[in-house]
Amino acid sequence: MDKKKFENHYMKQFDEELEEIRTRLMEMGGKVEQQLQNAIRAVSEADSKLAEDVIREEQIVDDMELDIDEACILIIARRQPAASDLRLVMMVTKAVNDLERIGDEAKKIANHAIILAGETGTSEGYTEVRHLGQSVLKMLGHALDAFARFDVAAAMMTLEEDKQIDLDYKTALRELVTYMMEDPRSISRVINILWVVRSLERIGDHAKNLCEQIVFVVHGKDIRHR
Repeated sequence: MDKKKFENHYMKQFDEELEEIRTRLMEMGGKVEQQLQNAIRAVSEADSKLAEDVIREEQIVDDMELDIDEACILIIARRQPAASDLRLVMMVTKAVNDLERIGDEAKKIANHAIILAGETGTSEGYTEVRHLGQSVLKMLGHALDAFARFDVAAAMMTLEEDKQIDLDYKTALRELVTYMMEDPRSISRVINILWVVRSLERIGDHAKNLCEQIVFVVHGKDIRHR
């Protein structure tokens, strides 16, 4: 094989490896997105069986994280990528960590869903969970779509959604505290709901991180802590 053909073959293999880790990351994103959706449903519908499914699937997400991390390490060791290719590999390692954290938060929500399903009480707090949950799910979906297209404009627009999620989170906290003050018997149940909305707010932060990483890989700009 002459030098030119060798270089072309090398680059083709490298491109395929980069595309493979990107594809696997998107698969992990889809898995985490479904996990979060089911966790929110488990709370809203008092479905402990669905919550248990979410908890079991967390191991799958953890395994996906380890596999993708290992693939990234092998690419760096074998290919020694530079410039934009190195940024892509670095971005994948960071993004996979954020997705794993989202899976962790979904598992926490599922654990609280099981506790809530076993308690009696009124429906206070579930409206806040549904509202904030749908906003966070929407933001995560937009972040994953922007990543799939390396769409910086879409990523920047999605970043703005986190501001509204933070506002909705603060509103939910005030409402939940009011419920506890008005009915002390609801304290135990509402505290579990407080932990749920806290996890949702954190998931919004991780979706925000995904968007910041898109800007980094496309433009080489680190826009964290703006």
